[in-house]
Amino acid sequence: MSAGSTNGAVSTGAALRHVLGHLVTPLLMCVGMGLAYLGAFHSPQPHELRVAVVGSGPSAQVLAQTLHDKGDGALDVRTVPDRGTAVEQLKDQDVYGAFVPNGKSPELVVASASSDTTATAVEKVFTQVAAQQGEPLEVTDVAPTASGDPTGQGIFFLLVALSIGSYASVAVIGGAGGVLPLRIRALLALGTSLVVSAIGAAFAGPVFHLVDHGLLGVWAMAWIYSAGILLVGVGLHTFLKRWTTLGVMVLFVMLNFTSSGGIFRPELQPGFFGALHAFWNGAGFVEGVRSHVYFGGHALGGNVLVLAFWLLAGLVVMGVAGLVEAGRRKSAAREVTRTAAVAETRQPAEKRATDETEEATAEAMAERAEEEAEEEELAVGV
Repeated sequence: MSAGSTNGAVSTGAALRHVLGHLVTPLLMCVGMGLAYLGAFHSPQPHELRVAVVGSGPSAQVLAQTLHDKGDGALDVRTVPDRGTAVEQLKDQDVYGAFVPNGKSPELVVASASSDTTATAVEKVFTQVAAQQGEPLEVTDVAPTASGDPTGQGIFFLLVALSIGSYASVAVIGGAGGVLPLRIRALLALGTSLVVSAIGAAFAGPVFHLVDHGLLGVWAMAWIYSAGILLVGVGLHTFLKRWTTLGVMVLFVMLNFTSSGGIFRPELQPGFFGALHAFWNGAGFVEGVRSHVYFGGHALGGNVLVLAFWLLAGLVVMGVAGLVEAGRRKSAAREVTRTAAVAETRQPAEKRATDETEEATAEAMAERAEEEAEEEELAVGV
C-alpha cells in the first residue's frame, strides 16, 4: 500500500472519529429532551388537586367526602362556608376550583389565570357531578387572562423566548469571547440580559399584549431570570468547555420548561417535576408574572426570591470560575518561564525540536478551539 493511500486512510479515520465524537452531544440532547418532555407532559393526571365545595351543611360535607374518596388521591377536596370565601381562596391559589351546589343552577368558580389546563381539569370533574344531578353547570371565571393571552400559555412561550436568547448568548460569550477576561464576559452577560429582557417586555406588552398591566414588573423579572441563566452558563463554560451547550440545555430547557407550570401545573404532573417547580427559575418567572399580573402580588415575594437565588448562584459560579482561571494563568506563566529557561541551555538542534513541539501544541490548541466553536454554533442553532 502506498504512503499516500495510508495517509488518506488515516486522515479519513481521524475525521470519522472527530464526527462521531461530536455526534454524542446532539444524541444526548435527543435522549434528554425525550425523557424530560414526554416524562412531564405525555399523560397529565391530577393528584392532590385542591378544590372546594361551598356549603356548611351535611350535604356539602357528604359531597366533598364522596369526591375525595372516589378521586383516589386525584383530588384534595375541602368545604368552605360561602362563595365569597371560595373566591378569596381561588385568588390566593389555595384552591383551583369551587363548586357551588345551588339547586337547579350549580356553579363552578375557577381562576383560569392560575392555569387554563388546571381549570379545564376541574371543570371536567364538576361537569360530571352536575350531570349526575341532572343539571347544567355554569362556570364563572373570577381571574381571566388578558385578551392577548386567551389560553394563559403566552407567559410560558415568553419564558421560552427569554431562555433561548439567554442560553444561546452563553454559547457566544463563553466560546467566541473565551479569550476575554472574566470580568468583561460578566459585563457582557449582564448587558445581554438587559437586551433579552427588553425584547421579552416588548413581546409581552406592545407586540402581543400578553399582559394588560404591570409591564415594568414583568420586565424586571425577565431581567433577573435572563441574568441568572447567562451568569451561570458563562461561569460553567470555564469548567465544561465543549459540554457547556448540553449542560445549559439540561438546566434551562429540559428541567426548566417542564417544571415551570406554564403548560401544566405540578398538580397535573409527575412528582419529580412538581418538586422542581418549588425552586426552579422558570417556575419562579411564570408564577411570579401570574402573581404580579393577575393575583394582586399574592406570593410574589417568594417567586422573586427564587429568581434572586439563581442570580446569586450565577454570581457564585462566576466567582469560582475567576479563581480557577487565575490559577490556570499562574500555572501557564510558570510553565512558560521554566520552558524558556530550559531552552536557553539546549543545543540549537534541541531548541529547534522544542520549537517544533511548541508549534504542534499551538496547532492542537487551534484545532480544539475550532471544535468548541462548532459546539457553540450547534447551541445557537438549537
